[in-house]
Amino acid sequence: MDYKKYYKKRFLGHLISMPFIWGILPFMLALDLVAEIYHQVCFPLYGIKKFKRSEYIVVLDRNRLQYLNPFEKIGCMYCGYANGLVEYLKAIANRTEKYWCGVMHQAKPGLRIQAHQIEQNFSEFGNEEEFKKRYYN
Repeated sequence: MDYKKYYKKRFLGHLISMPFIWGILPFMLALDLVAEIYHQVCFPLYGIKKFKRSEYIVVLDRNRLQYLNPFEKIGCMYCGYANGLVEYLKAIANRTEKYWCGVMHQAKPGLRIQAHQIEQNFSEFGNEEEFKKRYYN
């Protein structure tokens, strides 16, 4: 909660940024709904193992902390949902990518290696022989 260090100095900035922070909540909820429908319908059709949503999205834990005020508790719930949702969506997207396109991206300077491509043993970029061996045999 670094904002506490700057609360008085940056109060106006915090106030101005609130609509931007909270304004995306309806879009997150809509994305969550669509992704969950996709996850529940398509993963079984593809034979992909589904995830437990509760392993990613945690909303009701920090709100029980007595030392947080009501606004901080609501903020913690929001962040728990937002960050958990992003991780959940990332996990769904990662397995979807492995199913539909299990080829690593081309290594370029400045491009971050996507860990799931290594963990899920994606085919090496540009290696046609490995690709055919892995996915066509």
